[in-house]
Amino acid sequence: MSGHSRTPLPSSPTPEGSPAHVGSLRVTRSLVIPADELEWRFTTSGGPGGQHANKASTRAEVSFSVAESKSLGPRQRARLLDRLGPTVRAAAGDERSQVRNREWALQRLGIRLADGLRVERPRVATKPSVSARARRLTDKRRQSARKRDRTRPNADDD
Repeated sequence: MSGHSRTPLPSSPTPEGSPAHVGSLRVTRSLVIPADELEWRFTTSGGPGGQHANKASTRAEVSFSVAESKSLGPRQRARLLDRLGPTVRAAAGDERSQVRNREWALQRLGIRLADGLRVERPRVATKPSVSARARRLTDKRRQSARKRDRTRPNADDD
């Protein structure tokens, strides 16, 4: 068993009924990677499983060349090259079926590319409210008094 989490696959990695997207990978609403830009490789998956696992090439690996892609815009390409490098790969050998492993690999590649394209919003600096400052100082005074009360009484105080 590999370390990948198992999430249910969509029934189809591309929208149904749209002939322009057949065999392609939809990454975001504005980015669809055509099938001819994806490179597939199939190998035996290894591990336990007997003759089927040793003879059938069920493990699927898909790679996408960010540097050579025609479907990426200049900003998308720059962001992916910076975050993921010139080639992005995803593999799946979890299932006994090559078709199912192809779907898993395609989904993992899409997730990896979408994460690489995600723009993080800059953090807006905030400052504590007046009441939060007062509460903090009150808590500090209370803690200080608590620790002060833990000390041994001096013999001079009697």
